[in-house]
Amino acid sequence: MYSFLSQISNFLSQPFLNMANSMTEIPILSAFLLGIVGAMAPCQLTSNFGAITLYSNQSLQKGIAWKELFLFIFGKIIAFSGLGLIVWLMGKEIQSTLTLYFPWLRKLIGPILILVGLYLLGLFKMYWNVTLFRVPERWLKGKIGSFFMGFGFSLAFCPTMFVLFFVTLMPLVYSTSYGVLLPSIFAVGTSVPVIFFIFILWYLGFSGTVMKKGRQVGGIVQKTAGIVMVLLGILDTITYWF
Repeated sequence: MYSFLSQISNFLSQPFLNMANSMTEIPILSAFLLGIVGAMAPCQLTSNFGAITLYSNQSLQKGIAWKELFLFIFGKIIAFSGLGLIVWLMGKEIQSTLTLYFPWLRKLIGPILILVGLYLLGLFKMYWNVTLFRVPERWLKGKIGSFFMGFGFSLAFCPTMFVLFFVTLMPLVYSTSYGVLLPSIFAVGTSVPVIFFIFILWYLGFSGTVMKKGRQVGGIVQKTAGIVMVLLGILDTITYWF
């Protein structure tokens, strides 16, 4: 399954990778293009499709989810910037230590997608019996959840993403006076598919269109989004657990 996703990723990302390699004299542009390539890496495909599904559902139901999208991107910026800063401060030897944790972090993405999908399907509510501690619903689909989803999905590294960030981007970071900014630019690039899709919904005037058609249609759209999220989660889990 991973090799199949890799073939799709290579086909989609090769033009952007060629442009990034030809733009190394403009590090900001090269970092942005590398981010777009990263968005199409095998480990990012399912997570980006999951984000597109979730925010499309919210946009159709209640209006374009600009705030949630911004916080999703902000979570990515914090994750990649923090990772870049760690490598910047501690040197290249820290990379081998970090690689020990990436596979386990990557395995969490599939179950998270399934969890969110089941929530959208209405199969459970995120409440604990102990009243002193309650997990609010917004952690799954609200603004706080968007930040943590962006942060967590950014740490879903695979060999392709590792090469892009550590082998290709970090040398640019070391060789440029403003290199500390490049991981943030890279993070924005990894968000381009989600930004593009939500922008299309806004441009076509689909903001809150389901809400205008009634609760029944809204329920159908939300359940469809839930099914898609569960299927993506199952695909992701099969790919990275077996």
